[in-house]
Amino acid sequence: MTQFIGKLRLGVNIDHVATVRNARGGAYPCPIRAAKLAEDAGADGITAHLREDRRHITDPDIDGLMEALTIPLNFEMAATDEMQAIALRHKPHAVCIVPEKREERTTEGGLEVAREENKLAHFIAPLRDAGCRVSIFIAADQNQIEAANRIGAQVIELHTGAYCDFHAEGKFAERDAELARLRDMCAFAHSLGLEVHAGHGLTYDTVQPVAAFPEVMELNIGHFLIGESIFRGLTPAMDEMRSLMDQARL
Repeated sequence: MTQFIGKLRLGVNIDHVATVRNARGGAYPCPIRAAKLAEDAGADGITAHLREDRRHITDPDIDGLMEALTIPLNFEMAATDEMQAIALRHKPHAVCIVPEKREERTTEGGLEVAREENKLAHFIAPLRDAGCRVSIFIAADQNQIEAANRIGAQVIELHTGAYCDFHAEGKFAERDAELARLRDMCAFAHSLGLEVHAGHGLTYDTVQPVAAFPEVMELNIGHFLIGESIFRGLTPAMDEMRSLMDQARL
C-alpha cells in the first residue's frame, strides 16, 4: 500500500519576469503581478533574488512584493552588508543566502559555508534575531551541511542544478549518482534537525525523483515555470508542476 508522506510546498521564483521587463527597460511584465498570479494559483511562497548588479529584481520590486503578498517571501541574497541591511529593513519571512558572481549567468553552485563559517555565523545572527528564517543554498555535501548547521541556519536548500544538467545532457550514470548524493544528504540534513528544501533547474522531467524524497519540505522553481508560462500561462504551468510533485509524494 502506498503511503502519503506529506504535501510538498512549491515556491515560485519570479526573477525572470523581471529579466524580460528589464530587456526593454519599461514597466512590463511586472514581477509583482506575476507573484500575485502565482499566489492565486496556489503557490506556497514567492522567491526573489536581489542581485548586487540588479540584473533582474530591483529594490522597488522587493518593496512591492513585501506590500502585496500574503504568502511568504523568500528573499535570496548574497552575504553582503548592503543585502543584510535591506533584509533587516524588510524582515521577510525567509532569507536564503546564496553565492553570487557578477560574471555568472545564474547561480552556479552552492555557498562555501565551511570555509567562511565564522563570517557567516556573525552575518546571519542579526537576521535570525529579526525573525527571519535563514536558509543556506548549498551543494549536496556533508561538510557544507554540517557547517550550515553549526552557524545556526534553520533551513538548507540543496542545489539540484548538477542533477538537472546531467539529465539534459543524457549523462544518466552521472545523473543517477548525483541524485543518490542528493537523497543521502537530504536524509543527513534532516537527521541534524535542519529543514530541507531543494531547487535549481528543475523541470517536469526532473522534478519527481527529488520531490519523492520524504525529507524535502519545499521546492523552489522559477526559470522553467516562467518559460513554460509563455506558452501555457502561469497557472496551467504551475498546475502541472504541482500535480507531478503530489504524485511523487505517494
